[in-house]
Amino acid sequence: MKKMIAGVIAALVLLGCADGGSTQNAGSHYNYTFAVDAEGWTGGFADYDKYREARYGLSFSHSRLPSPLNENDGAIRISGNNRSDELFMFIKTRIGALDINTTYEVVFTVEFASNAADESGDHDGSAGEDVTLKVGAMTMEPLAVEDASGYYRMNIDKGIQASSGSNMVAIGDFSNDSGSDAYRLKTVRNTTPLYVTADENGSAWMIVGTDSGFRGRTTIYYNQVSIDLRKITSD
Repeated sequence: MKKMIAGVIAALVLLGCADGGSTQNAGSHYNYTFAVDAEGWTGGFADYDKYREARYGLSFSHSRLPSPLNENDGAIRISGNNRSDELFMFIKTRIGALDINTTYEVVFTVEFASNAADESGDHDGSAGEDVTLKVGAMTMEPLAVEDASGYYRMNIDKGIQASSGSNMVAIGDFSNDSGSDAYRLKTVRNTTPLYVTADENGSAWMIVGTDSGFRGRTTIYYNQVSIDLRKITSD
């Protein structure tokens, strides 16, 4: 399905990459399939204790989709064990070639692989419904910054667990829309556009992440991220 979607998008925007990389149409459409590498996306973690970092088992890498999915498809894999009841795991990239100091509407479409069956909760919470997918677009770089107590916190307002913040909005959860704990693909998007104003260099930061209220491990594979930007023009 991923390759079919990528092919359709490439045909529509009239500009594609033969290796499955990012595509751009007049600075408005970006499609990341992670076929051979992370395509400029980097990973990070927040809301955890610096002094107990080893207990969280944090990892970020370019990978392949897990079985029973198509293991030839590339993906970004990010994983962590939520020991703090609020672990935040994110990927981010900087988009350039935008019009300087110009405001854009931003719509994300995120396809990911989840092994969390619907309503699979216990006393530790739900591995699916208690892990919230969020997206954001901003001028400043989103960073995990150590606070005075040795905890890493985001320098943006991402919201708390299922709640949106001023810089990120919730667009779905990690449940895989089935009764099975086998990995399945799921697609979510923001139904209301976000807004971002490109900086003096004509760039903006994009971020996708999971905000967890589940006391356990979450391993997510981002299979495809598409970002559509529409320039806001005055009448």
